[in-house]
Amino acid sequence: MNEVTTTLGAGPLLSIAAGAVLLLLLMIIRFRLHAFLALVLVSIITALATQIPFDKIVPTLLGGFGTTLAAVALLVGLGAMIGRLLEITGGAQVLADTLINKFGEHRAPFALGVASLLFGFPIFFDAGLIVMLPIIFSVAKRFGGSTLKYALPAAGAFAAMHALVPPHPGPVAAAELLGANIGLLVIVGTIIALPTWYFGGYLFGLWAGKRYDLKLPASFLTDVPRDTNVAPPAFSLVLTILLMPLVLIFLDTGLNTLTVIGAVDGGSSWVQFLRMLGKTPVALLITVLFALIAFSGRHSRQHLEKVCEGALGPICSIILVTGAGGMFGGVLRTSGIGDALAATLSDTGMPVILAAFVISAALRVAQGSATVALTTTAALVAPMVAATPGLSEFDLCFIVVAIAGGATVLSHVNDSGFWLVSRFLEMDEKTTLKTWTVMETLLGGIAFILAVIGSLIL
Repeated sequence: MNEVTTTLGAGPLLSIAAGAVLLLLLMIIRFRLHAFLALVLVSIITALATQIPFDKIVPTLLGGFGTTLAAVALLVGLGAMIGRLLEITGGAQVLADTLINKFGEHRAPFALGVASLLFGFPIFFDAGLIVMLPIIFSVAKRFGGSTLKYALPAAGAFAAMHALVPPHPGPVAAAELLGANIGLLVIVGTIIALPTWYFGGYLFGLWAGKRYDLKLPASFLTDVPRDTNVAPPAFSLVLTILLMPLVLIFLDTGLNTLTVIGAVDGGSSWVQFLRMLGKTPVALLITVLFALIAFSGRHSRQHLEKVCEGALGPICSIILVTGAGGMFGGVLRTSGIGDALAATLSDTGMPVILAAFVISAALRVAQGSATVALTTTAALVAPMVAATPGLSEFDLCFIVVAIAGGATVLSHVNDSGFWLVSRFLEMDEKTTLKTWTVMETLLGGIAFILAVIGSLIL
């Protein structure tokens, strides 16, 4: 999305951004205006306040909305179908029972988190969480208590892996810009991600589950009539359905990493074809078709059709609100707020690793997108890194982790991921700020602290 030229300085732009966030929260929490309407209205007001030309306001709104929908709509729709197929056929319950039998009832949140850490290595945060949700809800339904007790450890695991560990695109892009070794970053990122998840995702999730009693989503409790006398699927089939998108998506992320380090030719046809199969929408479509074929011998086609149809209805609001969140973030990016903030912070004379975290966090808060914050910060600090003598390969990896930590903190109303989590778990905005936003901040902050400690030791 192209930025527009504005005559406003960094101070006024940042004041407008802060005012827009406060106005949005006031509309939603105080006046109970629907989040979709509030996001669209505040996006227009922010565009006017930041002096985006009148003829570019609507294209800017539609651009932010459309870009987010392009990334989210297919993913959420296909992921919801996979989740509902596993739920209705009994597959989610089979996996939940297997996890509990291995780990025990009291360690159910830990089991979900560990499974999400493993699944989160190749798969993106949003895709992984959507596919895991029926398993999370099945475990929560069986044992009771707040859904947060089970959802946050899993969501935190996906978030930590997505932010810190290649082959996810954010750390790969930052490593490429800073010249960090990808293989070493995998090791460093994984070592830091594990305690980051344990303290920031798992333990916080247990605490939040005791403090906030979040009921199971109503959309999960609505059921489709089941075929009678049908045995639940085998554990091996359920695991295959869950692993299929992970393996396919790893074709894309893994080959992208190999291309970056020069191990394969990214322009060759076979690489491009396999990466196409690994794109998230294609991978999820293949998985849906496989699941339909696998379950067709147990369930009638009419039943499976109703299951897929029933999966789409509840997610319409999720998709629209998430798209509107992307619209708001797109307006903030187009107005130049992020660049103004980065320019203000880049010449402060801070140590490189601290500057990397602060600039990334500020960009994250200002415009919402973690990917934009991560890649922009890496580009901004690259000259600082090049001009700093004595940086080791470990130091470069720790700087990448610091940037990723900053790009994770303080997910709030200008982040489409905030709305995705809020709507899938059916949390109000206040509770989402007290739980999801705090967890993201803990994850980013702990990762940064561990990176600083590592840079001092190694």
